[in-house]
Amino acid sequence: MAPALTRSLYTSPLTSVPFTPTTPSPRNQPRLSHLRTAFLPRTGVPRTGVSCSWNLEKRCNRFAVKCDAAVAEKETAEEGSGEKFEYQAEVSRLLDLIVHSLYSHKEVFLRELVSNASDALDKLRFLSVTEPALLGDGGADLEIRIKPDPDNGTITITDTGIGMTKEELIDCLGTIAQSGTSKFLKALKENKDLGADNGLIGQFGVGFYSAFLVAEKVVVSTKSPKSDKQYVWESVADSSSYVIREETDPDNFLRRGTQITLYLREDDKYEFAESTRIKNLVKNYSQFVGFPIYTWQEKSRTVEVEEEEPAKEGEEEKEGEPKKTKKTTKTEKYWDWELANETKPLWMRNSKEVSKEEYNEFYKKAFNEFLDPLAHTHFTTEGEVEFRSILYIPGMGPLNNEDVTNPKTKNIRLHVKRVFISDDFDGELFPRYLSFVKGVVDSNDLPLNVSREILQESRIVRIMRKRLIRKTFDMIQEISESENKEDYKKFWENFGRFLKLGCIEDTGNHKRITPLLRFYSSKNEEELTSLDEYIENMGENQKAIYYLATDSLKSAKSAPFLEKLIQKDIEVLYLVEPIDEVAIQNLQTYKEKKFVDISKEDLELGDEDEVKDRETKQEFNLLCDWMKQQLGDKVAKVQVSNRLSSSPCVLVSGKFGWSANMERLMKAQALGDTSSLEFMRGRRILEINPDHPIIKDLNAACKNAPESSEATRVVDLLFDTAIISSGFTPDSPAELGNKIYEMMAMAVGGRWGRVEEEGAGEGSTSVDQGDDTKDGEAEVIEPSEVRAESDPWQD
Repeated sequence: MAPALTRSLYTSPLTSVPFTPTTPSPRNQPRLSHLRTAFLPRTGVPRTGVSCSWNLEKRCNRFAVKCDAAVAEKETAEEGSGEKFEYQAEVSRLLDLIVHSLYSHKEVFLRELVSNASDALDKLRFLSVTEPALLGDGGADLEIRIKPDPDNGTITITDTGIGMTKEELIDCLGTIAQSGTSKFLKALKENKDLGADNGLIGQFGVGFYSAFLVAEKVVVSTKSPKSDKQYVWESVADSSSYVIREETDPDNFLRRGTQITLYLREDDKYEFAESTRIKNLVKNYSQFVGFPIYTWQEKSRTVEVEEEEPAKEGEEEKEGEPKKTKKTTKTEKYWDWELANETKPLWMRNSKEVSKEEYNEFYKKAFNEFLDPLAHTHFTTEGEVEFRSILYIPGMGPLNNEDVTNPKTKNIRLHVKRVFISDDFDGELFPRYLSFVKGVVDSNDLPLNVSREILQESRIVRIMRKRLIRKTFDMIQEISESENKEDYKKFWENFGRFLKLGCIEDTGNHKRITPLLRFYSSKNEEELTSLDEYIENMGENQKAIYYLATDSLKSAKSAPFLEKLIQKDIEVLYLVEPIDEVAIQNLQTYKEKKFVDISKEDLELGDEDEVKDRETKQEFNLLCDWMKQQLGDKVAKVQVSNRLSSSPCVLVSGKFGWSANMERLMKAQALGDTSSLEFMRGRRILEINPDHPIIKDLNAACKNAPESSEATRVVDLLFDTAIISSGFTPDSPAELGNKIYEMMAMAVGGRWGRVEEEGAGEGSTSVDQGDDTKDGEAEVIEPSEVRAESDPWQD
C-alpha cells in the first residue's frame, strides 16, 4: 500500500548515517529506503547533488544533531522569500506502526470496520433526506452483514451505506490519517442550514488499516449511488502499493454500499473465521450501534420426515403392495442470518419512558447477572461535558475479597457514540472503593488515543469522574433513606467495607461517605446504628463520639474499657471489622464531634470532679510509683483510672500509639516490620481502679511492706492479666499460664480434703482412721488451716 500522507508529521532523526537527498517518490510508488531518514523535505523542484551530513555538537551541556544542508537551506530561506517544505513520511513504516504498535488487541479490527460501516449508513441516511434518489434500487434497508467463511479463511463485511466513487477510494483508502467522516462533518458545519450529525463515529482515519492486524490481503468492493460503476480496491499486507479496478463480474455487483473481504492470516484463521467468535465480538464492541448487524450463524431446526416401517418378524413382503411409512422428526442444521445487536442502547432514551423492568433486564443482559440490582440511576449530563450514563448497584457483593482491592473489575463499560471502547480502567472514571458499581457511560467527544482504546488523562475526564461519583452517592443515599430498611441493610452487608475503604482513600468525599456508615453500639447490639442516630442520642455534656475496636462483638461487650461509660449511659460504637479502626481514624471528626478511642490514654468523659480526682491521685501516687518501679519498661507509667468500675486495672495505649486491636492486625501482616511494631507498642499505660479491693490491698502493701515478694508477684500477675483483658497478646503465654496455675494451687490446695500420697516404699496411705474419723469418713480440713500451715504468700 502506498497512500500519501496528508498531515504533516514531525520526528527527531536519530540516525547518524550520511545520506544524499533525492527527489521524493511520486504518489503510489515504492517509498524511501529504511536506511534513509523517514522524513524528507518535499518540494516541486528536484534537489540533486546536495550533500547532507549529520554533525554532533554540544549545546548547553547537551548534545544536538545538526544537518549542515538543512541549516544552509534555512538560512537561504530567511534571506529571500524562500520556499516552503513539507515532510513526507515513509508510508510502509507508518503502516507497520499502525498494524503492530497502535492496537493492543487484534480483535478490535472488527469494531473499527463496523464503525466505518455505521458511518457510511449514517451518511446515506442524512443525505437521503434532501436527496431521496441516493437510496436508488438498494431501498431504505440500512444494515450491516458479517459472514465468516472457515473453509476459505475469510471474513466479509457488507453494508448498504453511501459507498465510494473511484476518487473517494483514492482519497479515503489511499491516504492514511484522512477521515472521510471528518471531511463530511466539516462540510456539514460549513452548511449551517444542515447542521452536524453527532452520530458519526470515525475521526482519525486509521481504523480501516486495523484490518491488516489479521488479514494478509484486503479487498474492498464499493458502489456509490453517485456513480454508475462499481470499483474494487485491493492490497496485501506489507505492500507499498494498492490496486483499483472496475468490477465487471455481474455476480459480484452490489446494489449500493461497500463490501470488505479479509483474507485472514494462517495464525488467525482458526480464531476469527468462526461464526461464534464473530458474534461475540459484535456483542462486545458493537452491540449498541444504531443499525442492525447480522452475522452468519449455524442453526438447527426440527423437521418432519416420512420413513419406511421395517417389516415385522415372520411377515413376508408381498410384491406390488405399497410399503408402510411412518412420520418422524429429526434435527437438521442449516445456516442463516441472525441479528447480533438485539439489545438497544437504553441510555439513549428518556428515563421517564423506561420502566424498572426494562432497566433490570438491560442490567442482566449487559453484565450477565441473574439477580436484580438493588438500585439504578439514569442521567444525562450537559454543559461543559456531555455524556449519558446508567449506573447500577448489584444485588450481591463480590465473592472474592481480591475484588475489593482490585480497581480493574471491568464493571464500567465506556462507549463513544454507542461503540464500546473499553472496560479496563485504573481509577480514571471510578475510584477503587466504588469499583462495585456497574454501568454504562456514553459520550460523543471523549479524549481517546488514536486506537480508541485508552482514555487519556484530561480535565474532561476529571469532571466526568467527579459527576459519576456524585450520582453514585445520591443513589446510595436514596437507598439509606428508603422506607424499606432491609434494602440498605442488604447493601451494607455487601458493600459496607467498600465505603469504609473510601474513608481512607478519598478525603474529598468524607461528607458524602460518613452519613452512610453503620456500626453496632453498646446501646444497640442487634441493629446497625448510623452516626446521625448516635449524635441524636448523645447527652448534653457529651463532647465526642466514643468507639472501641476489637476483633468481635462478643469481646467488645465484655471489654473493661466500657465499664464507667455504660454506668454513665454513654453510647460506644463497636468497630469489629479489621478496616473499621483505620477508617474512623481518617475521618477524625463528624459534625464537629471528635472520634475518641476509649482504649487510649487521657479519656475525658465530660463530668469529672477535679477536686475528687486530685485527692484520689495524691492518695495513690505512691502506689503508682511503686508499681511502675516493679514493672520497669513494661509500661510507660501507672496512673489512676477514671474508666473502671469493677475491674482492678486495665492496660491502655498511648495517645499516638497502636491500640490492642491495631497491634493485633499489624502482627498479622505478612510483610510486617518488627522494628515499627516495637516502637508503636512501647507506650503502654497501666490504669488502676482505686475502688477495687486488690488495689487497696496493694496500696497498703506498698506503704507497710514494699519489699514483700508476694506483693511483687501480685503486681506481676495483675499486669499479665490486664494484658489479656485489654485485648493485647502476652509475650510469653506459657509463663503466664504457670503463674495462674500457681495461684490456683494456692487457692484450692487441700480445700476438698485431697488424699496425700506418701513416697514409694511406704505404700499408699489413706486418711487417718484414728479418733478423728467416724463411720469411715475422712477428716474435713478447713481451708483456713491449710493456709495457715503452708501458705507461701505469708512472710
